[in-house]
Amino acid sequence: MTLSLDTLDFLASAVGERYLAELVTQDLSEAQTLTVLTQLRRDLMPEQAAAVLTLARLRQKAVAKFGDDARHLYFTADALEQASDPLVREYRAQQIGGGQVLDVCCGIGSDSLALAQQGATVSGIDSDPLRIALARLNAAALGLAVDFRVKDAYEVVAEAADVVFFDPGRRDGQGRRIYDVERYQPPLSLVRRWDTPRIVVKLSPGVDVAQLRDYGGGLEFISVAGELKEAVLWLGGDQQGHRATRLSSAGSISLRRTGPEPDVPLTEPRAYLSEPDPAVLRAGLVRDLAAEVDAAMLDPEIAYLTSDHVPASAWLRTWRVIDWLPYQLKRLRATLRERGIGRVTVKKRGSPLMPEQLIPALRLKGDAACTLILTQHMGRPIVMICDEAPVAE
Repeated sequence: MTLSLDTLDFLASAVGERYLAELVTQDLSEAQTLTVLTQLRRDLMPEQAAAVLTLARLRQKAVAKFGDDARHLYFTADALEQASDPLVREYRAQQIGGGQVLDVCCGIGSDSLALAQQGATVSGIDSDPLRIALARLNAAALGLAVDFRVKDAYEVVAEAADVVFFDPGRRDGQGRRIYDVERYQPPLSLVRRWDTPRIVVKLSPGVDVAQLRDYGGGLEFISVAGELKEAVLWLGGDQQGHRATRLSSAGSISLRRTGPEPDVPLTEPRAYLSEPDPAVLRAGLVRDLAAEVDAAMLDPEIAYLTSDHVPASAWLRTWRVIDWLPYQLKRLRATLRERGIGRVTVKKRGSPLMPEQLIPALRLKGDAACTLILTQHMGRPIVMICDEAPVAE
């Protein structure tokens, strides 16, 4: 359903909140839709009942991103999907710091609220009156003073702000991701109009880095527990070049190049094979990480590292290599049978082979299991037989 301002007013009323509170602990699965709607329609109009059920479901889903606060906040489905991971929101807000911050394209206000929680004085603008209404309700629910206004991003010229945080739309009308920064809504080039000391832009993690060369500043790729989440363009501050950052409940680590790109030896597979965090890959810092952990590479174009030891690095997932051989189906099949391997997990990088096609062709027999890693060594296809589970991740 499409949420209207009138329906939002009802949801935020004492009556709407009472019905929402009654659904907090209920089973709201699809199988229960008719039961719940029938219950709600005894007292509510059909559109009100549908809105209560929709928001109650979104609040349950939002716990993963907003914790216990989710039961008091207001969302639409697309706005919740677009909200950053909570660790990313907190980290980014800490990096921006205090001062006067203008959040352009603020949506339902999740980033504005994170900035305010870090002590910044925040104003948020968005051209969508519904999203501004949601943002105001969310600020009130958390007891935060943020000035949310309906305003078009194209009207921002020289706002009195120390920092502008810009979160342009990165999906088209059909919900498909947009990777071209000039097709963002609004386009990235809009930042060239703003006379502000610092500008921070939230980007798609799949952004074409070549499109950003003329902007200068620093480009940061952020992962959470090994999953790439977003990219951030930092303009006007002291950040330069590319940086990889990994966030987890234990804290954050970052990697950046401090000198020339290091030379890394190329070798055959050694005792251990390591896979870098995707933030390192997107930041182009694989060789820097290899040098840091004293590892080699199998191929100049393939982002796998190999070493005689288990690298002590949160950037890497590492497997013990049992054996390796040039890729030949018959030889691999025979080797796996000799080892009694009946179950495999297939990973690949730089190989055209598809796991769903390879596994049936192996005709596996046996009780043992392993991980097969298909890749290249000096341009030639190889396969590594590794322990089933990583020894470190």
